[in-house]
Amino acid sequence: MELRTLRYFVAVAEELHFGRAATRLHMSQPPLSRAIKQLEADVGALLFVRSPAGVTLTPVGTVLLDEARALLDHADRVRVRVSAAAGVATITIGILGDGTDPGVARLAADFSRHHPGIDIRVRDTDLTDPTCGLRAGLVDVALTRAPFDVTALTVRALRTDPVGVVLRADDPLARRDGLPLAELSERRWFQFPQGTDPIWQSYWNGGRPREGPVVRTVQECLQAVLWNGTVGLAPLGHDLPAELAVVPLTDMPPSRVVAVWNEGDTNPLIRSFVEIATSAYRR
Repeated sequence: MELRTLRYFVAVAEELHFGRAATRLHMSQPPLSRAIKQLEADVGALLFVRSPAGVTLTPVGTVLLDEARALLDHADRVRVRVSAAAGVATITIGILGDGTDPGVARLAADFSRHHPGIDIRVRDTDLTDPTCGLRAGLVDVALTRAPFDVTALTVRALRTDPVGVVLRADDPLARRDGLPLAELSERRWFQFPQGTDPIWQSYWNGGRPREGPVVRTVQECLQAVLWNGTVGLAPLGHDLPAELAVVPLTDMPPSRVVAVWNEGDTNPLIRSFVEIATSAYRR
């Protein structure tokens, strides 16, 4: 069994869908399907039960998944140790927004356990750069939220979160169970500074041009809501001050938590980080 084929298998086993796994692996679906069929021939048993909706693991596939993860983890450790011996023993991680996300905490614990002795540097960034300094070469990999311009970048989706509108608690709309974007069309919204990625700006403005105060950080956004009655958007599940309330948006696309790195970067620490992140955010 080749490590590459085992990575293909793990991707399909975790996504339970050949199409999503192919997207994750940045390849087309036919060669992925052929690789899995060849692996099943090598093993001598079916690994997946296939259906139009996707796939499920067979008992043999479940056993192989545990073993494949262990083998790939060991292979990554070998690469990292060799890189460390060659002087590549540092990874810089950019984190956007709320570092208290439980997914971040699990990832930090898992990555440190897998890579003791590695110098892990963290760069906390504001809302003006969704790549957390990746394009400027300030970080090796970023934990952030999509969408934004992904030219020359590789993206791995980790989780999706529904989005709500942040309002003052005494706002009449704050008592609603849900709101469509159209009911906020006459309100003032926060803006990011000029030059911010337009795809990123458009998403957090509900897909259309808005007017309102310029903010750079999550706290500035919340203060704009509190002081100016500005509309703010935020993923659901975050703690807010008692003076603020969040109402789910009924027609807002969910926010995707993603890991992103420069296309073609072969640093083994990045690959290990992304695989560990994928697991940590799904627990």
